Amino acid sequence: MYRYFTDTRHEALRQQVREFAEREVRPRIAGMEASRSVCHDLSRLIAQQGWIGVTIPRAYGGMGAGHLAKTLIIEELSRVSAAMGAMVQASQLGVAKIAHFGSEEQKKTWLPAIASGECLPTIAVTERQSGGHVLGMESTAVRDGDDYVLNGHKIYVGNSHVGDVHGVVVRTGPGSTGLSAFLVESGTPGFRVGPQQPAMGLHGFSFGELFFDDCRVPAANLLGEEGDGLSVAYSSSVLYGRPNLTAVSLGIHQAVLDETSRFSAERQRYGKPLAELNNIKLKLGRIQSRLLLARLSAYHAVHLLDQGLPCDAELMNAKLVNVESALESARDAMDIHAACGLFTDRPVERFLRDAHHIVAPAGTSDVQLLRLGELALGQAKGEWSNRLAELLRLEPAERPEEKAPATVPGQRTGPGRAVSWFSRHR
Repeated sequence: MYRYFTDTRHEALRQQVREFAEREVRPRIAGMEASRSVCHDLSRLIAQQGWIGVTIPRAYGGMGAGHLAKTLIIEELSRVSAAMGAMVQASQLGVAKIAHFGSEEQKKTWLPAIASGECLPTIAVTERQSGGHVLGMESTAVRDGDDYVLNGHKIYVGNSHVGDVHGVVVRTGPGSTGLSAFLVESGTPGFRVGPQQPAMGLHGFSFGELFFDDCRVPAANLLGEEGDGLSVAYSSSVLYGRPNLTAVSLGIHQAVLDETSRFSAERQRYGKPLAELNNIKLKLGRIQSRLLLARLSAYHAVHLLDQGLPCDAELMNAKLVNVESALESARDAMDIHAACGLFTDRPVERFLRDAHHIVAPAGTSDVQLLRLGELALGQAKGEWSNRLAELLRLEPAERPEEKAPATVPGQRTGPGRAVSWFSRHR
């Protein structure tokens, strides 16, 4: 199944990330769990591998390797630490806003720095009073000469405490056309990050609050045009957020299977390994089956994304399937571990905690089901994967030598597709 979507370069990348995760990430997990705070040095070390630039075109210093390669990177990191997989996926959201809406000058300034690991980006949309209702946000930006003045705050911002440049969506006018997006650099007067709050899981990752108090940013930092903020938010969420979080869930799911299979083979009951009991085999079989289906849905969706084909529904379904199946498998794993699973000397309780963190971002499972229901009724409102196809399609030099078919079983058809930061801050 994997070979249908991947080639030797993908598998070499997977092995590279896997070896790094075992060598550099796994030894730090105990410390991250104990401190329950952001791991700055590890976040920077991962960024320095160049993996944040996996979807950045080679013309801007990135890997230009596409969304399937990105999925492999996030999956392999998340198999060891979902917190670090989440760090990469949140950075990729920060890439999306610049890649989709940045001017040529903005791309030349920021994308090479992100690709090299010198700069970590974020995207900041959600507000406390509006939650997932993007149009309910109240933070504002007012034009004042050559600047905009921002006021308000954002919550649940991935990489809040390690980010260097924040893509902030705020109000510049009324209604759906009154949202605009800006690049705000850390250290800008009037900008501050709130204290980190301890959370249930993803220890080592930060998702906190950003505050803007008469924060003045140059008009040149506007992403796209005034009124593009809703498009910045939605396209980033649909085309990057959903597949990124799918990949985190996939890594957690693989870790659940690996750890539970190992535990079942080692633990003795009635004079033989626990794994020889049929009820344990049945539970392991369910975990294995869910994982196979989840990986297929994930790889299928990002394969279409790399081909520049319409795939909004596949991206929604991939997140739905992966999040729900990872949670179900983690609960089965807890049943198999029984009381052993409750203690932190075994990672299964961490897997369950971390999996819960992937449910809400980019839309809960209910949101995905509602959108899929609208699609079934013919009420879908257009596809971001279709609108931005030219920006999403894999660069020709990076396409597999033995290409997958132009169409994939079950694929829907649709209409045609459409001065460095470091030198300034060293």
